[in-house]
Amino acid sequence: MSEYGKGAPLSYARYLKVHELIELQQCLSQPPHPDELLFIVIHQAYELWFKLILHSLECCCEALDRDQTRVAVEALGRIIEIEKLLVQQIHILETMAPSSFLQFRDRLNPASGFQSFQFREIEALTGTTQPAHLEALQDDPIASRRLERRMEQKGLWRSFSEHLQRRGLSFPAEDPAARRRTLRRLYEERDSFDELYRLAEALIGFDEQFQLWRYHHIRMVERMIGFKRGTGGSEGVGYLAQTLFHKCFPELWEVRTHLGSE
Repeated sequence: MSEYGKGAPLSYARYLKVHELIELQQCLSQPPHPDELLFIVIHQAYELWFKLILHSLECCCEALDRDQTRVAVEALGRIIEIEKLLVQQIHILETMAPSSFLQFRDRLNPASGFQSFQFREIEALTGTTQPAHLEALQDDPIASRRLERRMEQKGLWRSFSEHLQRRGLSFPAEDPAARRRTLRRLYEERDSFDELYRLAEALIGFDEQFQLWRYHHIRMVERMIGFKRGTGGSEGVGYLAQTLFHKCFPELWEVRTHLGSE
């Protein structure tokens, strides 16, 4: 920011870099297809929301590491609201006719949403990334390094686990039965563990919305291109369907089966 009294005063457009922002949508179709701008804006907006999700996940992990349960729950609440918006945003793409998309889809080869490194970073922080995701970024050194660093971080579940231990609860990494007993206590004795119960439910809320986004994304892709292969060479809907039931925090889902049992 310029010194006081020098240069043009700060404005809305200058603060938000609006002039630069609205020049970032460069259509590849010639002449530009009317729906390509829609496609670009939606995906650029996704990347901005992914950036905020990553920031909020970092804040959540840092809060847990400082034993600030309420702050962590608030960060997860923000992420959940963003995830709901991302689900709604998918359906804006469905205002584009499949035949319209096909008129510029080939221009995207070999680019693919599979290469969204920020989405892969979110998966890394929530425990669902795979080595193949890193291989897909081998031609993008900056993206590869970012994902490698994320994969080396301890992630949200470990921060949650360590937080429970510091709160005096048994949550050993090597003992699933002990972890299940502790999670049952959180749910069956919620009056005694209100903050931790709310934290566990916020994690479930995050996971649920993440799965809902995957579901709506798959249906949108099938509606647009059926079972054609993805522009990056993936199986398209076939590949996406394999990810549909990935859970970030399976133990939080499993414990519900054991609630109320002896």
